[in-house]
Amino acid sequence: MKSLTINASQRESVGKKATKALRNAGQVPCVIYGGDTIVHFAAPEIAFKNLVYTPDVHTVVIALDNGKNINVILQDIQFHPVTDRILHIDFVEIFDDKPITMEIPFKTTGNSRGVRNGGVLRFNLRRIKVKGLASKLPDVIEGDITNLKIGNKLYVTNVASDDFTILHPDNTVICMVKTSRTAVADDDEDEEEETAAAEGAEAPAAEA
Repeated sequence: MKSLTINASQRESVGKKATKALRNAGQVPCVIYGGDTIVHFAAPEIAFKNLVYTPDVHTVVIALDNGKNINVILQDIQFHPVTDRILHIDFVEIFDDKPITMEIPFKTTGNSRGVRNGGVLRFNLRRIKVKGLASKLPDVIEGDITNLKIGNKLYVTNVASDDFTILHPDNTVICMVKTSRTAVADDDEDEEEETAAAEGAEAPAAEA
């Protein structure tokens, strides 16, 4: 999984007055949970651009001004209801030997047979919730839809991996090919109809 580094300053004062002053200065107050102690820090709002405003997921290295680096993942983020500015971010510290829970983006591969025949690909999940070691989690989970006909579905079990555990029920649908007004018969069905027609045409000749 991709990782990015954010240079930050550890906070000593965490009161409302100090927090307001940080925001006025273009800084975002943040907290790291999950370790031996809770860590409060702040960093410029622009430093979070590649973490927040992207569909990708990352692990993050918080490089504090005291020389300490902490490996984390984003847990929660609060935005201003009017301006959409980042108000606060919660992180959780991660460790090499402890699994973490994350939502990984899903991406299709291949060209669905059903879509080629006029069907429409519909998504139920854009991200898949998984649990595993950070070092083994992928940047994206891919699913091959090449053989999906109209009416077929791709389930979470179709993208299972030994590297992580999927935290959805086995019957959870990721995507499916739905019919549409422009849909035509599937290639297999066309072949079956052509074969049946040919056999029917040969039968009278045999009787004669």
